[in-house]
Amino acid sequence: MTNIKVFGEHDERTIKQLERCAEKADYAVLCADGHLGYSQPIGGVVAYKDHVSPTGVGYDIACGNKAVKTSIRLRDINVSEVMDEISKRISFGIGRNNNEPVDHEVLEVIRTTPNLFQRGMVDMASRQLGTVGSGNHYVDLFIDDREWIWIGVHFGSRGFGHKTATHYMEKAKEELGTVYKDDYDSPPLLLSTHSELGQEYLYAMELAGQYAYAGRDVVVDKVLEILQAQSVYEVHNHHNFSWQEFHFGQIYNVVRKGATPAFDGQEGFVGGSMGDISVILEGTPKDPLALASTVHGAGRVMSRTEAAGKYKKGFVNNVRDDDSVYEKREDALKFPGASNTKKVRVRRKGGKIDWKVAQRYLELKGVELRGGGADEAPGVYRNLREVLQSHGDSVRIKEVLHPVGVAMAGPDVRDPYKD
Repeated sequence: MTNIKVFGEHDERTIKQLERCAEKADYAVLCADGHLGYSQPIGGVVAYKDHVSPTGVGYDIACGNKAVKTSIRLRDINVSEVMDEISKRISFGIGRNNNEPVDHEVLEVIRTTPNLFQRGMVDMASRQLGTVGSGNHYVDLFIDDREWIWIGVHFGSRGFGHKTATHYMEKAKEELGTVYKDDYDSPPLLLSTHSELGQEYLYAMELAGQYAYAGRDVVVDKVLEILQAQSVYEVHNHHNFSWQEFHFGQIYNVVRKGATPAFDGQEGFVGGSMGDISVILEGTPKDPLALASTVHGAGRVMSRTEAAGKYKKGFVNNVRDDDSVYEKREDALKFPGASNTKKVRVRRKGGKIDWKVAQRYLELKGVELRGGGADEAPGVYRNLREVLQSHGDSVRIKEVLHPVGVAMAGPDVRDPYKD
């Protein structure tokens, strides 16, 4: 019988997800920031003897966090100007290309990999290296208690990792003859680590991990350049990955989805919501059943749709300075001076979060926000201190970081009901 350790309070469906994933495992963990994910819950950790799970690792292979303490203090910069420059020079959003292309040794690894599928993505990998995704992916500025500036970033392997994951999930379904609906209640896709396909996936996952690490390094280096500062201390981890690890006298393939590795003395950077603290923490040996794992964030308490409402597509005229939205492109082009249009999302039904109130809250806290939306507002997340308390003495906090600047993708939404 699988030994399952649960930190914090969770709904029954999330726990059932973990139990389903752990049916062929010896140990499993649900971290206190856990919530529903595709097949395996976010915050879920599963230790398999002879399997790896592409659905457990997920679509954003090697998503992770990097934090850097810089050589400058808050008094040395104008936060508003720095955040303007970050949002201008770093690309945020799905499928975005880097406006300032970079070269990196990882691109040569992709260009020469024996994995032909990944080799065929080298051009896309090159264009997207140094870009940040959408959703809860970010570039933040923090201060510690001595007002030293820290940089924190959260994102993964971009389109390169997503296409890699999709490719191997499809191959796994073909090989296993499995019906996988890509939803919350589907069983995990498991590949034997002794099979050719299992080994091929592990190799591809490792390369996506190298790419994700490189991307976070590139973005942090760009922010250091903007700040005209140096890095004096770094913490860097994946939290969507599979590792070979030694637990309870045996070697396991430990699959973490949205969970930070936290071996005794190993440091991690964990971000809260855009209005909450973030922390540098380290693991302790005091709870072996935690599988050297801890939270990767504060954890959502509502879905994006609950928070922001539902949307439909429409068109706006880019020249007209109003909030008119049209169902057809040709209708948006019927006005004097019309030159082009843009497809946008239009709010159809309001959500639980008032984004204007959330923005005002962040302003009062002294946080310079660039991008973002109701689906990422502070009210969408748990309180990070409370989440960490659920993990007891399995981790210890080394540094508390306070946000002063947040940059992320913002949904392009026109709200006809905003007044």
